[in-house]
Amino acid sequence: MIVHKKIFVQKANGEREPFSELKLARSLSRSGSSPKLTESIVRHIRDGLKDGMKTRDIYSRAIELLGAEKVPLAARYSLKEALMEMGPSGHPFEALVGEIMKTLGYQVSLRQTLKGRCVNHEVDVVARKGNRHIMVETKFHNSHGFKSDVKIPLYVKARFDDILQSSDRKQHIHEAWLVTNTKFSQDAIKYGRCNDMNLIGWDYPSSGSLQEIIEKSQLTPITSLKSLTTAQKRSLIRRDKVLCSDLLLNETKWESMGIGTSDKSAVLAEAHAVCNIS
Repeated sequence: MIVHKKIFVQKANGEREPFSELKLARSLSRSGSSPKLTESIVRHIRDGLKDGMKTRDIYSRAIELLGAEKVPLAARYSLKEALMEMGPSGHPFEALVGEIMKTLGYQVSLRQTLKGRCVNHEVDVVARKGNRHIMVETKFHNSHGFKSDVKIPLYVKARFDDILQSSDRKQHIHEAWLVTNTKFSQDAIKYGRCNDMNLIGWDYPSSGSLQEIIEKSQLTPITSLKSLTTAQKRSLIRRDKVLCSDLLLNETKWESMGIGTSDKSAVLAEAHAVCNIS
């Protein structure tokens, strides 16, 4: 009988865990990879594994193999990385969260100053639908291995309570949401549940996570496009172009945004393919 030695890989936070073919296959399938392509990529990566290999290197190889077959699949699989590329400032992520709230039917205002009983508060996103007004705070990380711990929802709840006690009744804030592009600690989740806060993280909750919302609404970040250079992505983000669709809607202005004629055909082809992922 052949006994396969368990291979351990290193996560972004330094922890080691056994390599899971099932976990890799699920993430590939989620990106839209066919069963045949998924099986091929998992086999290729398994055959090249070494004990202590970093999960980031495995991820990069999977992106390379996906992209060789179909560019839109690679863009979808690299969504988490693309979100981190939107930094280092958190403002582009705030804009993305604003677009998410719009797809949920809300009217949105970014970076609003609301009056509290004790002090004024700059709120990342204020969303309104009918008589319901929501303050949405965002927590952006641009490197792997970070989690939003319990201090973050504690801070948001304190600000929410101060705003609720304001003498300015025109504000009408009814709910507090917290959205992050990474994960929450278990204590953060427990505290959020205990205080009826809506927490949305990369993989939380199991239904309605940030990853799921972005994929379903097709709000593909501009940083997902592999045909753009880092400098071009930075130039677009400075002009508040944070979505792939923003690029297509402003095609006549590409040159002023740093996209030259020689790059245009490749960028246009990829943008159309990625923006139209079903």
